[in-house]
Amino acid sequence: MLNRRSFLRRSGAAVLAVGMSGCMAAQVGGGKRRPNVIIILTDDQGYGDLGCHGNKIIKTPNMDKLHSESTRLTNFHVGPTCAPTRAGLVTGRNCNRTGVWHTIMGRSLLRKDEVTIGNVFSDNGYATAMFGKWHMGDNYPFRPEDRGFDEVLRHGGGGVTQTPDAWGNDYFDDNYWHNGEIKQYKGYCTDIWFDGAKKFIDKNKNKPFFCYLATNAPHGPFNIADEYSKQYDKETSPNPYFYGMITNIDDNIKKLDTLLEKRGLKDNTILIFMTDNGTAAGISGNGKLGFNANMRGKKGSEYDGGHRVPCFIRWPDGEVKAGKDIDRITAHLDILPTLIDMCNMNGPKNVKFDGNSIKPLIMEENPKWPDRVIITDSQRILHPEKWRKSAVMTDRWRLVNGKELYDMKVDVSQANDVATANPAVVKRLRDEYEKWWTSISSRFDEYCPVIVGTKHENPSRLTSHDWLAPDALRVWPQQQIRVAVVGNGFWAIDVAVSGKYRIELCRWPKEADLAINASAPATEIVPPNYRFMKGSVINPIKARLKVADIDITRPIDANKKAIVFDVELKTGETTLQSWFIDKDDKKRGAYFVYVTKL
Repeated sequence: MLNRRSFLRRSGAAVLAVGMSGCMAAQVGGGKRRPNVIIILTDDQGYGDLGCHGNKIIKTPNMDKLHSESTRLTNFHVGPTCAPTRAGLVTGRNCNRTGVWHTIMGRSLLRKDEVTIGNVFSDNGYATAMFGKWHMGDNYPFRPEDRGFDEVLRHGGGGVTQTPDAWGNDYFDDNYWHNGEIKQYKGYCTDIWFDGAKKFIDKNKNKPFFCYLATNAPHGPFNIADEYSKQYDKETSPNPYFYGMITNIDDNIKKLDTLLEKRGLKDNTILIFMTDNGTAAGISGNGKLGFNANMRGKKGSEYDGGHRVPCFIRWPDGEVKAGKDIDRITAHLDILPTLIDMCNMNGPKNVKFDGNSIKPLIMEENPKWPDRVIITDSQRILHPEKWRKSAVMTDRWRLVNGKELYDMKVDVSQANDVATANPAVVKRLRDEYEKWWTSISSRFDEYCPVIVGTKHENPSRLTSHDWLAPDALRVWPQQQIRVAVVGNGFWAIDVAVSGKYRIELCRWPKEADLAINASAPATEIVPPNYRFMKGSVINPIKARLKVADIDITRPIDANKKAIVFDVELKTGETTLQSWFIDKDDKKRGAYFVYVTKL
């Protein structure tokens, strides 16, 4: 097992663990067709960024309509940031258990032995698709096409313009990956995801389908056409672009719903709308603009504003009641177990969910439902730390960072710490955390290696986004690549087949078609609140490659686009690191490395 203490080697290529075998007909008893399922997950939209929750400025008439047609989980919690929430949603297991506790630094890669929601639906005879933001790995075996999804259309990394994304993407007329192949699309990113989803639904309208539609909007950079941003002004909204991006999503929800109605699919489709963390830009810096439903904190926070989000569930044929509110504490971890239950599917073998099926809460009038404890945290470091930015939650209580206690029945804003007055509650919740930490922490030292040298991906394109490195050395958005930020780290890799490999060290991605010492041209996009600045020039005179027991340093010609090393690698897990070294001995890693089995 590859970890931070030792780099042990093992024989044989890793393979994906399969949680269940066989494919059963997507029918229930009596020949009735199973429901279709659509999950819409928006990015960085908080609980207060919807009109139906009390925001008087934002325009979300279609989300509001969906809210009125749905059962609503009003005490629903996720992770405080992007990738951790996604890992929990698609596995039904706490993100820290799955290897995903950060959004970068090799800690957003979903362990290869985790069974995903795509695997479950596919194994039960559903057509499966994923559109938009995946953010759990861009290489084999982490990509959605490796994890149970038949149809995939996505950008790279945790957002458009991040390092794994296609070079120069800016939300408009971008290049995206369609079933593993890069292709240019015309139009705005959110429109493209929804258009892809509608095509998938049309293609599979006569059989059960599962569609995971995860927008990158309204995550920054806040790029949106004027027709949306100009619906808001800076005097009354915290960020007109952010709000405009949400209104664009809202328009797309209407178009999707119209298609479902025209195809006669709306009534037998379970549609879930949720978001991945608290608001990123829905509250101004001084707190005077925007709406957060009186919650403390925003994206990244251990307080409720960081992880309490909307969740609407609509299924007319399933008699899911419109307008029903469920105030018991629930979480994204519950979604997969609940869908298995509601769709009458076989669950994966040998998988222990951290979430529960909440079907009784949704479908029954007065179900017996015990008080439960749900724990969320925001690690965002290379190796997790106990109690870091954590919340231990029940229906009534919030224990924050192991010390502060809030009574949510009377203190939604978490303004009054009542830990001193309630020592028994603090002890009980601390004990729950201790048990939880013990259960999730056994694999914290492990890395999630990219498997190189397979038919599934050859070459493998490694980017600095996934460097395993201290926080000070991280380099992850394309803007940092352009200005040549100094940083470095190593990649964990798993060599599938022994033999000769070509390893190419690049300062720019191949699609940029630039020499190592070249400067990328500046570009300007619409709206002008975000620009790609002209790139900085570097002039390295040496390059170094360290992979397994090989360590080579040699002079280079920086006029070349790549520095090529041909090496013999043995099967097993190891690490790979690179350096560009200038005449003053200043060192930085190669932001892009291509590994090809020859």
